[in-house]
Amino acid sequence: MNPVVIVLIALLFVAILVFISTLYVVRQQSVAIIERFGKYQKTAVSGIHIRLPFGIDRIAARVQLRLLQSEIVVETKTKDNVFVTLNVATQYRVNEQNVTDAYYKLMKPESQIKSYIEDALRSSVPKLTLDELFEKKDEIALEVQHQVAEEMSTYGYIIVKTLITKVEPDAEVKQSMNEINAAQRKRVAAQELANADKIKIVTAAEAEAEKDRLHGVGIAQQRKAIVDGLADSIAELKEANVGMTEEQIMSILLTNQYLDTLNTFAAKGNQTIFLPNTPNGIDDIRTQVLSALKAK
Repeated sequence: MNPVVIVLIALLFVAILVFISTLYVVRQQSVAIIERFGKYQKTAVSGIHIRLPFGIDRIAARVQLRLLQSEIVVETKTKDNVFVTLNVATQYRVNEQNVTDAYYKLMKPESQIKSYIEDALRSSVPKLTLDELFEKKDEIALEVQHQVAEEMSTYGYIIVKTLITKVEPDAEVKQSMNEINAAQRKRVAAQELANADKIKIVTAAEAEAEKDRLHGVGIAQQRKAIVDGLADSIAELKEANVGMTEEQIMSILLTNQYLDTLNTFAAKGNQTIFLPNTPNGIDDIRTQVLSALKAK
């Protein structure tokens, strides 16, 4: 083969290799910092690009534009001298309009963000008691976010969100708080049980009183019915003109009532009955009934 042709083929092959070496690709949601002889040249966005070969242009760094998250643990003290540990999650990203500052001004941006957050928390938390810290942790997180965002904006970073994910007091303090809460709950439970017992007692007393009242009403109505029945019987016997006085009629009715009572008493299996201890006992009952009828 002709040496010239061989040289041309070799040169073509080298040219192809050189051309391929000048091509580079930037992935989506990232940018490439291009330097020429060590000086910033341009920022390449996603896609395929060409650079000068032989190290004239080089990719100094690839910067992520996606949302990043940094988690830190901060120990500080509250206003009431309780040491607490705070777990903080910070979400941040590079400002697309200020990528050069994000790359050239900060060596370790995550460490810088952590330092600002620690400083902001140690300035805010000592102003609050432990209870206030639990109640206002979202407000504190928002305040810290604004402070850190203002500082980091000069370095080309945007603080999207700062969250206080956990507030952990000292172990002894935490145990004391749990004991206090348990005691409060037990006290409330005891009060509720006492109120329930009170309601039961009052309800039972009211029910007993209502039962006694109804029992008394029933007895009164029963006696009234008996008296009314006797009065009607006496009136019917008078109208029949049987030739008996009221005393005689009452004696007959009382005797019948007495015998009916004995039958009822014996039918229920009772074995003991109290009767007047004198022969005049029946007459006393009759006299009382007659007085009631006359009063009616």
